[in-house]
Amino acid sequence: MSRLSRLRERLSTADQPFDGWLVIAALALLLIGWVMVTSASSEVASSLTGNAWYFSLRHGAFLLVSMTIGILALRVPLGWWKANGPLLLLVGIVLLAAVLVVGREVNGSKRWLSLPGVPFNIQASEIAKLCLIVYMAGYLERFLPQVRQEWGAFLRPLVVLGLFGGLLIFEPDYGAVVVMTGCVMGMLLMAGAPWGRFLLLMVLVAALGAVVAIAEPYRMARLTSFVDPWADQFASGYQLTQALIAFGRGEWLGTGLGNSVQKLFYLPEAHTDFVFAVLAEELGLVGAVTVIGLFALLVWRAMAVGRRAELAGMAFAGYVSYGIALVIGAQAFINIAVSSGMLPTKGLTLPLLSYGGSSLVVSCVMVAMLLRVDIETRQSVRRARPTAARGGAPGKSKGTQA
Repeated sequence: MSRLSRLRERLSTADQPFDGWLVIAALALLLIGWVMVTSASSEVASSLTGNAWYFSLRHGAFLLVSMTIGILALRVPLGWWKANGPLLLLVGIVLLAAVLVVGREVNGSKRWLSLPGVPFNIQASEIAKLCLIVYMAGYLERFLPQVRQEWGAFLRPLVVLGLFGGLLIFEPDYGAVVVMTGCVMGMLLMAGAPWGRFLLLMVLVAALGAVVAIAEPYRMARLTSFVDPWADQFASGYQLTQALIAFGRGEWLGTGLGNSVQKLFYLPEAHTDFVFAVLAEELGLVGAVTVIGLFALLVWRAMAVGRRAELAGMAFAGYVSYGIALVIGAQAFINIAVSSGMLPTKGLTLPLLSYGGSSLVVSCVMVAMLLRVDIETRQSVRRARPTAARGGAPGKSKGTQA
């Protein structure tokens, strides 16, 4: 056996009860997030509350609540999610509509619901993402042949997506629209829908996006500031230029944990939307690449979990895993790309890292669902092995590779 084969066997999780690499990546991101929120928010917390640990303590409480809810979600069978997909879709629509009626406005956007007795605001779009994934997975399992062959079955999920997108645009929350669109299109692609349809839709979406961007002056300002933020560095390009300064100061190894200058009221939203810029400043290129690597590991293992489930004949579980991988991957990519100047500014948090109760809770529930998919898939494969040995179902053992 070659050295590479021995290493691959040693790193494999095929004989484990669940995918340990998935857990390691998620826990590492949660821990790094708490450390970075503590560092990035200390000065702002001191100014607003007189307590430098205010946001750190709240984030720690959010972590405990989120992990507890995640553990409870881990105990929920996939059959429950599958049976309640349409109901969850309705819940997502109601929450997005409720935000427009009774939502709390912050920085010109209505994205949060304040409920009596709940110590934090609920961001409806975060819950709506999970509801949409579950509904889409159930739909694809029920109508998979039609989705691959008929335009009608292919377009019906896009009608649902259009409803979600319309409600989000009224908030407005364009970042969530982009993430949800990418998720739905990606799930349809993973289900085997023809490529030609995607090319046609991409042209239509690009044309619509151009019209929407030109329609409002502030959207054009965001685009032009993204192309050359230094041209108006004290107005429309302010956030991006401050983030880029943070990246530049970080160099290879960073200025040291807690030594960021940009968090001293230069970089707005340093502990929420732009926490990655502070991380890059304090931990340098090495720290930034490490975090990107952890997100890549998480998305890769989520895709692997979905593939194993699909090969084991558990289509719903597979599509749920694909959807979660796409949402986490897309949101992490957009947040990091915005912080580094690759994309226009969007109000998206960095999953598992940024400050915020709703984002943490939903992210932990998603990771718990991935673990549930993995556990149920491994149990299904183990039950199928004796049957395969007797000649009953030899094909199902394909899903055992890690």
